[in-house]
Amino acid sequence: MRPLIGTDLKRFLRDYRRAHKPSGELTVLLQSVEYPANVGSIFRLADGAGVSELILTGITPTPPHATIDKVGRYKSLRLPWHYEADPLVAIDGIRAKGFSMIAVELTDDAVPYHEFEYPARTCLIVGHEDHGVTKATLAACDAAVFLPMYGKGLSLNVHVALAIVLYHIRHG
Repeated sequence: MRPLIGTDLKRFLRDYRRAHKPSGELTVLLQSVEYPANVGSIFRLADGAGVSELILTGITPTPPHATIDKVGRYKSLRLPWHYEADPLVAIDGIRAKGFSMIAVELTDDAVPYHEFEYPARTCLIVGHEDHGVTKATLAACDAAVFLPMYGKGLSLNVHVALAIVLYHIRHG
């Protein structure tokens, strides 16, 4: 066994993508994700998971930004994204394209992420690191999913939680 680098790595991933085409279309909406390192991580994650578009809203910082660019490895230059100040306006636009809005949030009626039936066109919505998705944004969502916590912590970092749900949808 040896690690893959350079051309060997590119060929390996190309061949895997050809043999395992993901179904469905995913978009992600960041509702006031405040910390640039999280935004950069989400750009890199979204690119890796084959997200078609990233929508930044509220106080979410936007590229170009030194931390977003460094952490995200400049994926903001290849992944389609745009900024919309009001998340409800962004949700209306995404819904008009046929997407269902699914919040990744702890709510009283949230379903465990691994038990939810995701529609073919899903927009995952994540919120602020401390406050989560706002009540107004939740009211515009079709459903909410959560990640069960088995330790003493009440939640995971926003980009980690999003990664788990995105890759579950891709391979669940």
